[in-house]
Amino acid sequence: MSNQNPIDRKSSNNLTYAKSGVDISMGNLMVQKIKSHAHSTRRTGADAEIGGFGGLFDLKAAGFVDPILVATTDGVGTKLKIATEIGIHNTVGIDLVAMCVNDLIVQGAEPLFFLDYFATGKLDAEQGSEIVSGIATGCQRAGVALIGGETAEMPGMYMNGDYDLAGFAVGAVERNSLLPLKNITEDDAILGLHSSGIHSNGFSLVRKIIADNNLQWNHPAPFSPNMNLGEALLVPTRIYVKTLLSIIRGCKGIKALAHITGGGFPENIPRVLPSPFCAEINLSSINLPPVFSWIAKQGNVQEKEMLQTFNCGIGMVIIVARDSLEIVTKELEERGEHVTLLGSLKKDHENKILYKGTLHL
Repeated sequence: MSNQNPIDRKSSNNLTYAKSGVDISMGNLMVQKIKSHAHSTRRTGADAEIGGFGGLFDLKAAGFVDPILVATTDGVGTKLKIATEIGIHNTVGIDLVAMCVNDLIVQGAEPLFFLDYFATGKLDAEQGSEIVSGIATGCQRAGVALIGGETAEMPGMYMNGDYDLAGFAVGAVERNSLLPLKNITEDDAILGLHSSGIHSNGFSLVRKIIADNNLQWNHPAPFSPNMNLGEALLVPTRIYVKTLLSIIRGCKGIKALAHITGGGFPENIPRVLPSPFCAEINLSSINLPPVFSWIAKQGNVQEKEMLQTFNCGIGMVIIVARDSLEIVTKELEERGEHVTLLGSLKKDHENKILYKGTLHL
C-alpha cells in the first residue's frame, strides 16, 4: 500500500486551470503589456501603479472644494462584432471611454478616473493590449486616469476571438455647477455638436443591413472615400469632454447637455428638460453625414426609426441661454467643434420634443 499523499500524485490525466481553458501566464503577460498604456493616462490625483486590489484617486489633489461625485457605466455594443471580424481592435477602447465620459460631462462633471472590464473566451495578450491601447487613447483625450480594470478569460462563454467590453467612469463637479441648471426657460437655444459618425449605437441594425445586402466588410465604403466598410464603420466615438469642460467653466451660458446615444433625439433630449419645456428641433438644419443617408436607403429605414436609433450626425446637444448663443458658438468653433443651431425651447405641456422640417435622407 502506498503512503503517498493523494494530493502529491502526478499523472498525465491531472487537470490544471490551463487545461480547462484559463491561462494565468497569458493574463500576466497581458498585464505587463498594458502597464505602459495605463501609465500614459496619469493625471493629478492618480499616480499609483496598476496591479493593486483597488485603484486610488486623491480628490483633494485634484483641487475640488465642495464636490459631488458622478459615476457612469457603459459598453460598446455590437460594434465589437465588426472589430473582431476585421481584426481591428485599437479603436473600440476609444468608444468605450467616450460612452462613459460623455455622460459625465452632461452633468458638468470633470472625468477623473476610469476602469475597464474585458471578457473573452480565449485570452490573447496581443489582442488585449491593442484594446487597452485604445482605452488609453480615449482616456488621454478625456483627461481621465485609467486606474484599474478586470480581464476575465471565460472558456465556453464566448466564441474564439469574441470579447465584450464594459467601462466605468467617475467624475466630480462642484455642487453649485451641477448640470442641468435650474434656470432653463422658454426661447433658450438648442445647439448640436457634430458626431464623428455612428458612434456606438445602432450597430445591430447596421449589421443586419450589411447581411441582408450580402455586403462584406472589405467592400469599399460608398459613404467614406479610401476606406472599406469595416474601417469606416469603426471610426470611434467623438469625445467632447475637454472642449465642453473649458467652456462650462469659462463661459456662463450653457444650461444643459444631452449625449445623443441609444434612443436618439426623442429619448435623450427630454431627459434634461424640466416641465413644461419642449425642444423644437428643425431637422432641415442638420447636415446629415453620408453614412446615415446610406443606412436609410440601403436598409429602407424611415425617418422616425433613424431618429430614435442613431445620432443622425449630432453627438451632443447643448441648451444655451439666448444671450450667450453667439459667444458659446464662437468658443466651440474655436476649439474645433462643428456646431449647428437646431432650434429652441418652447412651453408645451403635451410634448417634450417636436420636429420641424425633415432629415435630408
